[in-house]
Amino acid sequence: MDRQQLRLATQLVREAQRIVVLSGAGISRPSGIPDFRSGSGVWMQHDPLEVASLHAFQHNPRRFYDWFNPLLGKIADARPNPAHIAVADLEHRRKLKAVITQNIDGLHQHAGSREVYEMHGNLRSMSCLDCGNRVPSAPLLRQIERGAIPRCSICGGLYKPDVVLFDEALPQGVFWLAQRALEHCDLLIVAGTSLEVAPVCDMPLTALKHRARLIVVNLDETYIDQRADALLHEDVALALPALAAAL
Repeated sequence: MDRQQLRLATQLVREAQRIVVLSGAGISRPSGIPDFRSGSGVWMQHDPLEVASLHAFQHNPRRFYDWFNPLLGKIADARPNPAHIAVADLEHRRKLKAVITQNIDGLHQHAGSREVYEMHGNLRSMSCLDCGNRVPSAPLLRQIERGAIPRCSICGGLYKPDVVLFDEALPQGVFWLAQRALEHCDLLIVAGTSLEVAPVCDMPLTALKHRARLIVVNLDETYIDQRADALLHEDVALALPALAAAL
């Protein structure tokens, strides 16, 4: 690990009082959940518009659930890793104000984080595309694991997990809360995201516009690296615990 960059990052964390973490799939990779955009990621094997768009779901739900089922198993088996725990520790120390995550796995909450804004939804509930009936997902996920396509008990419509698919809008309430956190933070830590998916990819620019400092922790390069006050091209499961331990 680059010790100079780690020292810079540690000093920034020590000085900050209103930290926001922006996390992506890379933070959950050490927990056994595959990412989507790396060389070995999910989208190297599947065209997202063919399996993970709302249009694709509506026209071929069987294909969607056949693709989604193995991912569900990995998420169900996953446990928070040291990166999630380090982020929760920053909140417990009253340094961190919010986590903005692109992940749907709920691992930040399992690690103890409370203020989590899930930009791409979560797997805790499912909604009927026809009548809007929303139900807890646990019983339906068990049906999916057995190969069934879950349908609404009220109208017979398709149940879709409350996750944001391609060609769906982000939940506006959550997006507003995330923007507000970015406007008021004094330090943004970008952790485990390639910053390639709009509109989340633009969120660091909001924080920088409001004069926040920036730490980037990601194995691969991102477009915002050159504007980072500290840059760690490291495994988040190593770098984030090192930051938290140095406080």
